[in-house]
Amino acid sequence: MTPLSNDVKQGWHSDGIIIARDITEDDPEEILSSSLQTLYDYTPITHSTPGSIFTYMVKYDGLGGGSETISLRTPDTQASNWSLHASSIWVSSLHIADHIADLQLDRFKDRDTLRVLELGAGAGLPSIMVARTTPNAAVVVSDYPDDNLICTLSDNVRRNCASERCWAVPYAWGADISPLLAHIRQQNPEGSALFDIIVAADTLWNPELHVQFIKTLCMCLSHSPDARIHLVAGLHTGRYTLQSFMDAVMTHGLEVESVVEREVVGDVRRSWDVARAEREDERERRKWVAWMILKWS
Repeated sequence: MTPLSNDVKQGWHSDGIIIARDITEDDPEEILSSSLQTLYDYTPITHSTPGSIFTYMVKYDGLGGGSETISLRTPDTQASNWSLHASSIWVSSLHIADHIADLQLDRFKDRDTLRVLELGAGAGLPSIMVARTTPNAAVVVSDYPDDNLICTLSDNVRRNCASERCWAVPYAWGADISPLLAHIRQQNPEGSALFDIIVAADTLWNPELHVQFIKTLCMCLSHSPDARIHLVAGLHTGRYTLQSFMDAVMTHGLEVESVVEREVVGDVRRSWDVARAEREDERERRKWVAWMILKWS
């Protein structure tokens, strides 16, 4: 972990956690984003820009008390893969990191190994947080096999001293999952290599990929009764898109255990209601994420 230096800008995020970003050079996009939020109550859905450093500072007992930081290089994908939208730090990923306790990983504290997978990880913040706060975790952090993206993801794991428990693996949804399981099998050749917890942030925006994504979830999730999938998506994704995903999940042997709408900044939580799509504008949608928990039906 890296201490916060004088050339880092700080700003309060939800739950009293400080979000900070390296501002050695002025970033026009960040300046515009901050201005929109301040002047027009326009909540940003992404932070940082390709190739820049984003510093997340969290006060969490699991990191030994006191202030700790996670320093992330924002991925800059190859031009042919810009459509992945992986070159930002998405608010949903910050939300998971801010509320890491809501993954309920302590339910597995008596196990020798807690197997965790992150799909569509981008810069890898949730996975690094899990690796740094959960002593028995074995974390596979994955994203599309873009060389620039995976190189940056691997570097982020190393720079934050998480390499002993976290491994970056290139993976395209729907493909053979053997590469995702390789590190787990090395750790425990005799046990199951499937995952107890799967996490993903803002991976539901493209309905054309829903089936591939769901198939990947089903291939990777352990069949134990306490295995869970945690998906967090900003409501900018679209309520009807999220609802169509939940409907599709139920045709593949999974069920939605819960889905809760949560303020990006603040503590308000409310039940999911797709009908709100008819009475909210973009500004309102940006203020919320949906936290979805799936399990085997």
